Parts: sequence; structure tokens; C-alpha cells
Amino acid sequence: MKNYFIPLFAATITIVSCKTNELYINVMEPAPVTIPSYVKSIAVIDRSATTEEAKPLDVVDKVLTLEGANLDKDGAAESIAGLKEELMRNERFTEVKTLSNIEFKTPRLAVMPQPLAWNIVEQICSENKIDALFSLEKFDTDTRIGYSNRKVEIETPLGKIPGIEHQADMETLVKTGWRIYDPKAKAILDEFIYDESVVYHGRGINPVVAAAGLIGRKEAVKEVGNKAGHGYALRLIPIYTRVYRDYYVKGSDNFKIAKRKAQMGKWDEAADYWNKELDNPKMKIAGRAAYNMAIINEINGNLDEAIGWAQKSYEDYNNKMAARYFHLLEGRRYENQVLAEQGN
Repeated sequence: MKNYFIPLFAATITIVSCKTNELYINVMEPAPVTIPSYVKSIAVIDRSATTEEAKPLDVVDKVLTLEGANLDKDGAAESIAGLKEELMRNERFTEVKTLSNIEFKTPRLAVMPQPLAWNIVEQICSENKIDALFSLEKFDTDTRIGYSNRKVEIETPLGKIPGIEHQADMETLVKTGWRIYDPKAKAILDEFIYDESVVYHGRGINPVVAAAGLIGRKEAVKEVGNKAGHGYALRLIPIYTRVYRDYYVKGSDNFKIAKRKAQMGKWDEAADYWNKELDNPKMKIAGRAAYNMAIINEINGNLDEAIGWAQKSYEDYNNKMAARYFHLLEGRRYENQVLAEQGN
């Protein structure tokens, strides 16, 4: 299966030096998180709620920072919903459950709690017939509000009069933390923290009216929470990224023709001209031709052949650029092995 491609409209060629041009290739990189192939059924839990011990601090925080009632609880629920929605789109899993009947408490705010004990993880997975457990370990909102004012002209029945406009600026930082537990391997497959802020502004003739203009924050926090859930699930999905490569365009008439072919997107025809220079008596030209054969093989998805040509270009012709390219290709081969483990 080819994990990369060069669509003609996406290929760019720029001059890097008098002897090389640059192109880019879209390649697939492994997902940040690898889930073992035996994990088919999963469940999501929420253990972000705080204990009684933390409640006094939580109450003070809510008063001082204008947090709304159930803001963290509702935001956490949206994060769970967002994660489940995205995971259910992933054909990797046969079942995605939300275990809302299990209650956990974390002893401190704004920090990741200690991981669950493995006997608890194993019990949850066994009772619910699941292979792995996704956990929202932390959900906390931290709000800061500031006031400022400026001179304005206020419209009245008698005309404009000078006045003061007050502005309230509020930023709510939404902090989430996630873990994935694998009971079979007794391994935490991932631990990830995601923060995002929501900013609101309100204006009025006095600070109270300005603060009253800060509406809709709860819905915004829920939206960010949902986004955090979706975003975390995407850590299981490979992504395409753009990588750049240099290839030789000078050395002989065949290189010049191949350059024009490549500029028109006719890479295989360009390779025919590079192939003609592999037996060139000049080592430098033959080495460049071997290097370019590595390029065309990577373009066509033949990674092992590309590695072989890069190795030949360096070992037989002492092409220094080929040595660097060889190590890049070795890295790509390792990433392909990870992709295979991820089922891609």
C-alpha cells in the first residue's frame, strides 16, 4: 500500500543551488499513539471530579473567578462526548462505551491525578467486557477577569456628553488531561494534557453592566471541551505531512532533459534519463544519477529500493548528500513499520 503521493498540482520545484532543485512529497506519518491490534472494544470514563477535600478551594475559586454553576461538570461531559463521537468514526474499534455509572474523584485541582491502580482497571475492563480504558483524568477551568475604562461621548436627548465606558475582559483557560489504560499489557498507552483559552469582552457604563455583558461563556467552555475530546481522539489517527527533497538537475545533457521532464510532472520519464547516466565514467555524475534513482523510487513508494540506491550513491560514489538521504529514508522505513502496527 502506498502511504504517500505526489499529485501534480501539489508538487513544487524550486531552485536550491546551481546543481539541485527541490520538490516536496506528501507522506503519511504514524499517529502519536499506537493502540495494540488486540484492542477492539473500549470504554471512556470521567474521573475529573474533585473530592470533598478539594471543594473549599473549588468554591473560593468559583467566587473569585466568576465560574458558572456546574461549568466543569458540563464541560467534562462535553469532552467525553466529543471523544466518543470521534472514536466511533474510527473503524479501528468495534465498540465504544461511555461508563457514566462509575464515579471517581480526584484529590486536587488543576493537576493530573495518580494513575488508576491496575486491579481497578482490570476489574472495570472485565466487568464491561472491554479491552482498553480511555480516561478523562482532569477537567478544570480557571478564569481571570480584568477591568479597564476609556473616555467616550454618550448620546443623550440633549446631545453628546463626555462619559466613561467600562470594559470587562475575561479569559477562561480550559485544562484537560487524558490517559489510555491497557490492562493486558499493564501499560499506560498515552498521557496527554490539552489547554485552550476562551476570551470574552463586555462593555457598559459601569463595571457591573460591563460584567453583565460577559454572556455565553458556559456554552463556549462546553464547545472547547467537546473540541478537546475530538482533538484527543485524533492522536490515534496518522496524518499526512509535507517533506522536502533535493534532486540533481545538472551534470550532463540527460540531466537537463530530465529536469524539464520533472518540471512538467513527468517523473518516470525523467528517471529514464537519470538511468542512462548510471554507467557514466565520471563518478560524480554516476553518483548523482544513483541518488536521483533513490528519489524516483521514494516518489513511487518503493522505499526499500530507494534506500538501496541512496546507499549505492554514497558507498560507490562518495555522494555526501546521499548519506544524509539514506538516514532520512531509514527513518521513513521505521515509520512505515509503526504504521503497519497501527493497521495503516
